[in-house]
Amino acid sequence: MASGLFALLDDIATLMDDVAVMSKIAAKKTAGILGDDLAVNAEKASGFVSDRELPVLWAITKGSALNKLLILPFAFLLSAFVPLAITVILVLGGLYLAYEGAEKILAYIFPHPAEKEEDFDFEITNEEILAIEKKKIKSAITTDFILSVEIVIIAMSTVVGQPLVNQVAVVSLIALIATVGVYGIVALVVRMDEFGFKLIALNDREDSVSDKVGWMLVNALPHFVRGIGFIGTLALLLVSGGIFSHNLPFFHHLLPTWPDIVKEFLFGLAVGFVVVIPVILFQKAQKKSR
Repeated sequence: MASGLFALLDDIATLMDDVAVMSKIAAKKTAGILGDDLAVNAEKASGFVSDRELPVLWAITKGSALNKLLILPFAFLLSAFVPLAITVILVLGGLYLAYEGAEKILAYIFPHPAEKEEDFDFEITNEEILAIEKKKIKSAITTDFILSVEIVIIAMSTVVGQPLVNQVAVVSLIALIATVGVYGIVALVVRMDEFGFKLIALNDREDSVSDKVGWMLVNALPHFVRGIGFIGTLALLLVSGGIFSHNLPFFHHLLPTWPDIVKEFLFGLAVGFVVVIPVILFQKAQKKSR
């Protein structure tokens, strides 16, 4: 009886060790997407009235959790019955990520012309405010769904061929990190300026330590969000290039002597421009036809 119990505990310990190792690998592969997810949601959760930031972020977090609950069973079924579909979805997601990264770079190099500002009605009602919030929340959850699919599929690709228990444990852990971890950090980011103002208001003294720290946090917030966005753009191209390099033989055997990080960035950038340029031309043609 005791030997059986010890054998069971040994099996559980081995399983947990395997899950920890595979989770570490999956976390590394999904880090780029998580960075972009963080940047996107930090941007979408900001710009609200101070006392509405956390309720809006909580609504987005619940939507993100629901996204994961919908995606996970579908991913496990594909892995069990159509494993090739994981690779196909992975490459399609890589095309989307490459497109998004290249589009952001083009938008930075060639900024969109400023649109004519419309007259703003300052007599906005509470119902209109809630409608605007719901629209932004819906947009954030939709974007989260696309990123969540890629996070889950990338995590799944690291455990294809492993026992189902390992797959469920690893991918579920990554999905949990992608929800709780990302949105927890986003909550800290969007409240950074509020915390800074509270430090400034701690005392009536000017140029105190709390004032300096408070103003540093307030002034750092926009730079921090932009910095996350820049890192997220690079991560998009690196992740997409890595997907192409590891799943498409043409890219896998291309530039064999180059460092992986350089190859993956160039692959992501090249494919991104190949995808984004026809899309931009099509959008311009549509505008002209109107």
